[in-house]
Amino acid sequence: MAKGTHHKLREGWGVQTRIIHALMIRELITRFGRENIGFLWIMAEPLLFAGLVGLIWHMTKGATEHGISIIAFVATGYIPITLFRHGVSRSVAVFTVNQSLLYHRQIKITDFILARFIIELLGGMMAYAFMAVVLIQLGEFPVPANMGLLVAGWLLYAFFCFSLCLVIAPVSEMSEVLEKFIPVVTYVMIPFSGLFYLVDWMKPSIRDFLLLSPFVNGMEMMRKGIWGDDIVAHYNIWNPIGCAVVATMIGLILCRRVRRTLTIE
Repeated sequence: MAKGTHHKLREGWGVQTRIIHALMIRELITRFGRENIGFLWIMAEPLLFAGLVGLIWHMTKGATEHGISIIAFVATGYIPITLFRHGVSRSVAVFTVNQSLLYHRQIKITDFILARFIIELLGGMMAYAFMAVVLIQLGEFPVPANMGLLVAGWLLYAFFCFSLCLVIAPVSEMSEVLEKFIPVVTYVMIPFSGLFYLVDWMKPSIRDFLLLSPFVNGMEMMRKGIWGDDIVAHYNIWNPIGCAVVATMIGLILCRRVRRTLTIE
């Protein structure tokens, strides 16, 4: 009995993996085509954005901020926030665009969100790694002091971003008014993302408030993993984990509700 169940789970996992892979290829071809650098744009977009903003800060504020390279500091903030913004924007109306594919029984509506988010996640990871290698060679980026903490911070940040996508995707289908507010909300969230600062630079009363944000906790972990003892970081790993789990549960419930209203053409 247990062996049969295990076989069915493996078979089901294999089917879902192939579905996600196919949806990712379809999305990449639709967005970037087959010409020029193609799918590498998923890395180039966040990389160019972070690089240009970093150069602007370098020219306007100087080479360092609180003793650390300002280009590296800005880049390590903008690449994660780009993951959040792109992930959210790609989740809006994702069911309407792909609902014809629901004709295939094996495809679930959450597959659309997952496929698009994995693309953004891979693009962010590639951009982060490429940016770090280049800046290390230029002497503008330290060799990460704690790679495990850096990766853990990135994964927790990404987990929370994905959980928000699970909520935003069905919400954008349920209300056109809410859909219009989503881009505004992504901009409002930037001050609470940990992008422009370290929590230790703030007053103690403000620190406690900022650490309520899962984004800030993930960002502090990443930067602590990079700069190690050169900075003082404040974070609580259970904050992004707890918030992501709650948001994921809410998102799955909303997705199930929206699925009943979708018509298969």
